[in-house]
Amino acid sequence: MSAPVLLVRSDNVGDVLLAGPAVRAVAAHEREVVLLAGPRGRAGAELLPGVDRVVEWCVPWIDPEPGAVDPAQVRRFVELIGSIGPRAALVFTSFHQSALPLALLLRMAGVGWIGAISEDYPGSLLDLRHRVEGDPPESERALSLARAAGYAPPPGDDGGLAVRRPLPDVSGLVGEPGYVVLHPGATAPARQWPTEHCAAAVRALAAAGHRVVVTGAPQEKARTALVAGEDGLDLGGRTDLAGLGAVLDGADVVVAPNTGPAHLAAAVGTPVVSLFAPVVPAERWAPHGVPVELLGDQGAPCRGTRARDCPVPGHPCLSGVGPDEVLRAVERLRGAVRCES
Repeated sequence: MSAPVLLVRSDNVGDVLLAGPAVRAVAAHEREVVLLAGPRGRAGAELLPGVDRVVEWCVPWIDPEPGAVDPAQVRRFVELIGSIGPRAALVFTSFHQSALPLALLLRMAGVGWIGAISEDYPGSLLDLRHRVEGDPPESERALSLARAAGYAPPPGDDGGLAVRRPLPDVSGLVGEPGYVVLHPGATAPARQWPTEHCAAAVRALAAAGHRVVVTGAPQEKARTALVAGEDGLDLGGRTDLAGLGAVLDGADVVVAPNTGPAHLAAAVGTPVVSLFAPVVPAERWAPHGVPVELLGDQGAPCRGTRARDCPVPGHPCLSGVGPDEVLRAVERLRGAVRCES
């Protein structure tokens, strides 16, 4: 059997899901695909079609809260990659991340061919130094690297996001499909819609006749309980990522900030009301491939800062979005045609 190809996307769940079209393109041409993910993105990697094996390492120049660089851990990582023995690797990164430190470690592990997007001079670290013009959606940016490496998408693949199916049966949690999901959380506080707005939106949606489901991670249970109140079904901490995907799959519309579950909604084909703080550009990071209503002041002073905590008093880019505006966006999207993943 030929040696595997190693693909790398080492940050968060949403970033990993956005690499999915590129992963499928590589998998269509290779016998075995190994995906290297970080601890924050591994669950997303395990949902991607085309991935045969997932390996995990916390990359200290990518993770937002990295520990100290440990030479012993670095040596163990090089040994791990050497034991896998990939004949080639593609390193997927965002525009503000460098692929070159990892390329150096992959060279030390014996990987003979490496491709990545890189504005910096790579010397002998890269065999394919790919550049991207303009500001395409992140999934298309990653797919362009796969294409440049010779991996065209398979026939019939539209380049959209997707997850492995079947997804778990969550009917015992949510009942029949046909509800609105509101996901209030995001890893960066600057991207969150105010909690009181989320709670008011649940009340407004319920008053308009919508069944409302509130989702969140285990560490967000206090917030999801507050948001759900007496009018929504609180699923905070009650699903893993695959279960969350199934809940989103059964929704008519998902309301979420710029966070991994918004991309998971796109991956299962569900329209998204995107409460999008412009700390990163929406043209690159908004949910892709499904009907989207983009809400939030995209010209706010925080635009392009990549801030994790809002740098503007009052969080005006999102606090100015009212519950009634979300209700109207949900009702517009309910008539949209779902995208099948």
